[in-house]
Amino acid sequence: MADETSAPRSEHPGRSEHPGRTENPGRSEHAGPAGSGHAAPAAGSGPSSSSGHSGHSSGPRPSGPRPAGPGGPGGGGRKFFRRKKVCKFCTEKIDAIPYREVRLLQQFVAERGKIVPRRLTGVCTTHQRKLTRAIKQARNIALLPFAARF
Repeated sequence: MADETSAPRSEHPGRSEHPGRTENPGRSEHAGPAGSGHAAPAAGSGPSSSSGHSGHSSGPRPSGPRPAGPGGPGGGGRKFFRRKKVCKFCTEKIDAIPYREVRLLQQFVAERGKIVPRRLTGVCTTHQRKLTRAIKQARNIALLPFAARF
């Protein structure tokens, strides 16, 4: 027979002695370094693993300083200073964008035939609308291709 004085029993069997911790009967106390409940992927599991991410699992991140990246050892930042883009049509005071000037329009069409967005070209919104309309007109009369040739 077990001695009832050796271990104190709680009135509530689901609750533990510690108010902040909840007891989970399916999980052991030694579940890993973080106790996150995620199983570690098996060695050599490859791309068909069901862990949900395709990154390498090298354990916890190092707590030291980050290695020097493209910005150099002097801290974070980009490699080159990026100038603020200015609208080409505003600086050259071009008001109307002619659809017949294919050389001009091709600068704003990507290799695959897509119109390059203004965040990449630096064209202002009013000129981007005019440019889009001119590119579409040039496509309709076969001065510009709709898509790239493969």
